[in-house]
Amino acid sequence: MRNIMIKIEYDGTNYNGWQIQPNGITIQGEIKKALKKLTGEDLNINGSGRTDAKVHARGQVANFYTASNIPVGGFARAINHFLPQDIAVLEAKEVSKDFHARYWAEGKMYGYQLYIYPQRSPLLRNHSYHITYELDIAKIEEAVKLFIGTHDFKAFMSSGSSVKSTIRTIKHIKLERQGHCIWLEFEGNGFLYNMVRIIVGTLVEIGSGKRDLEIVKKALETGDRRNAGHLAPPQGLFLEKVFYPLTH
Repeated sequence: MRNIMIKIEYDGTNYNGWQIQPNGITIQGEIKKALKKLTGEDLNINGSGRTDAKVHARGQVANFYTASNIPVGGFARAINHFLPQDIAVLEAKEVSKDFHARYWAEGKMYGYQLYIYPQRSPLLRNHSYHITYELDIAKIEEAVKLFIGTHDFKAFMSSGSSVKSTIRTIKHIKLERQGHCIWLEFEGNGFLYNMVRIIVGTLVEIGSGKRDLEIVKKALETGDRRNAGHLAPPQGLFLEKVFYPLTH
């Protein structure tokens, strides 16, 4: 059996997230079906983590074990032949037998896109959070600094998660503005359920003047979800990259 790691890009607009569900079309499910057609095997696919409905990815990672003798160099093209147009395997490589896409991950990078303009954009409607009013970027940049470092991010997690610890480290947050779009990039050792989207919602509220900077400190200190901002919509979120040890 060979252990194959794949890097995947997808537009999550038409999917109920990554993980296979009894009802609904999922990214994992479509890849599993494609591999069944390609190899004839009913393979288990290990993803680096779940993405919610309508969330996108440029660098999702997964692995699976196969008895197929398809050359690894041709795996990506072969899988893509059976995948819908909004999912693609960008690359594939054989890795050590003990590699696991989820358990070996050392960190992730997410991106989030805001679209700031009075009118909606038909082209960006599925790939951004549309905000009809201007934001105070200077205030957002000040707020961003408060999230960097190791903190208890309990206040920035949606209910429904059973994690043992809510302490995470954000290494950096980058903010770039191009025209009417603001791109926020988050790199950390791990992220709680909906953590990036709640941070974005908080930044938007600070940028709009609905909350002040002190609310970030209060949320981090108290762990009270009520002190954090709203949950930003899923379509602005992109899983950009998953980090692994160089040993694989």
